Amino acid sequence: MNSSVNLAYSYKYILENFIELNFNVGIIMNDLKTTVSEENTLSAKGYKLQKFVGEGAYAKVYLTEYTAKDETNKTTLACKIIETLKAPKDFVVKFLPREIDVLIHLNHPHVIHVHSIFQRKTKYYIFMRYSENGDLLGYILKNGCVSENQSRVWLRQLALALQYLHELEISHRDIKCENVLLTANFNVKLSDFGFSRFCVDDEDQPILSETYCGSMSYAAPEILRGKPYLPKPTDLWSLGVVLFVMLNKSMPFDDTRMRKLYEQQMGKKYRFRSRVASVLSLECKSVVKHLLEPDPGLRHSATQILNSDWIAMDSRLTSEY
Repeated sequence: MNSSVNLAYSYKYILENFIELNFNVGIIMNDLKTTVSEENTLSAKGYKLQKFVGEGAYAKVYLTEYTAKDETNKTTLACKIIETLKAPKDFVVKFLPREIDVLIHLNHPHVIHVHSIFQRKTKYYIFMRYSENGDLLGYILKNGCVSENQSRVWLRQLALALQYLHELEISHRDIKCENVLLTANFNVKLSDFGFSRFCVDDEDQPILSETYCGSMSYAAPEILRGKPYLPKPTDLWSLGVVLFVMLNKSMPFDDTRMRKLYEQQMGKKYRFRSRVASVLSLECKSVVKHLLEPDPGLRHSATQILNSDWIAMDSRLTSEY
């Protein structure tokens, strides 16, 4: 596949393989599969699962109703339930504790808000704010390319989220359109911290990542290279892919063969769609160029993106946050 392949085709390919790996998804969608004991535990804490809304590798997500004690007002949340018995040991021992450790540190307008976390037997329940307008991929598939002005707003919000995370020495490591959620007011929130980790050790020394994380189409070349890498710059590469997808409704590099994909990345072989290229500002194209920079040492940081000429083109976005 080349970069002009319609994103919907890529999404269809992912979805078909997802369903093949999760053949019982149709059954799950019609059945919450909770025991009376589980329902009682949740009810005592004010939670009631409403319906199944999605599934990842080791977790299921449910629309949830929350009622605080001594109150009648109800809040709609998303509940991510992780069943540790069905997950690999490496996930349970390494990735899950990291995710929970990271989540309890986060508080930012453009990072998904965690309502509460608790464990019951072999299950972890993570209750988060529900995003009424779904994820960015669904929005693009439904509405087409995102305008430059709207892309600027959303890219800035994501860059603010990344700046916040990186200042806390946290790397997300799985930034993609599916993990960018849209609120009722169409603001974006970064979600799914399943691959996140702290970037320094107890003595504040940088830690190189060795794990292949995220989706191949969003992975930076240093990850595909298969050698230890600094995690923060890989977040910025993935952010560049998200921006490109918003503007083009297609991937900048799209090949199922890792070697070919790596060669495309290193050769900077991406092209804006002709009807997009003719209307995008040079400042916008410059941001894409600096994010999709194959050399991580030259790739722009979140702060550099926030201070870019492209963001400054909208005076409303340049005030202190």
